[in-house]
Amino acid sequence: MPWIEANGASLRYELSGTGKDTLVLVHEAGGCLDSYEDALPALEKAFRVLRYDQRGFGFSEKARELTFDMVVADLAGLLDALKISGPVHLAGCAMGADFSVGFASRHPERVAKLAIASPNIGHNGPRSPQSMERAAQAEREGIRAVMQASHDRSYPENLRALDRERFRRYQARWVCNTPASFTAQARMMSTSDLTPDYPKIKAPTLVIGCTHDALRPPEKAQQVAKAIAGSKYVVADTGHFMHLETPQLFVDTVLPFFTGR
Repeated sequence: MPWIEANGASLRYELSGTGKDTLVLVHEAGGCLDSYEDALPALEKAFRVLRYDQRGFGFSEKARELTFDMVVADLAGLLDALKISGPVHLAGCAMGADFSVGFASRHPERVAKLAIASPNIGHNGPRSPQSMERAAQAEREGIRAVMQASHDRSYPENLRALDRERFRRYQARWVCNTPASFTAQARMMSTSDLTPDYPKIKAPTLVIGCTHDALRPPEKAQQVAKAIAGSKYVVADTGHFMHLETPQLFVDTVLPFFTGR
């Protein structure tokens, strides 16, 4: 997989598939482009698919400081560097949904359709002490020290049981994150509030509430749907990381929306 300079960072990316339209997949916190590996084959049949490691994660350039605007600008820079100028379809789950919202609100002319699962609404301040305490522990003791507590809520047992090997692969990737980038992302999100961004979204939008998401329950996703004019809201029997935990359900939910079939 190649790397490219975008917005002042070296980003790893992959373009695959042969469709005439481009679908961009935005990974979750602590994830990487491999987060979509199980959903990719079906999506490649319909689209040219762009996946990438966000700054600080996967094999992209690591960072000690991150800002929300910086991460959103990285995607714009990546599309520019790859000379993808036309509107793209955009999909993100969990924190990937946040960055997708940020991009769609700042660059409405560059987004044809938007699909977001487990989006957030409101200020992250109430969860900040818990997130920052976990980040501080990761810096002191390493990423493995916070893995169980992090995944107990984000990847519940009933979804692990669907495919133990898939969960093992997920943890094997996740534990390779660097404490510095993990902490930088926690600081970045501790002050975020996307509420002003939702009314700025112009693209047709699919909002997915996930029934087993203890971090961002369906009620939050429904509030997001109400804040985006003309959006469609659905509930899916999945968790915080829909694309990871139930990749076929993710495909079955977003593909008809993007293709119009």
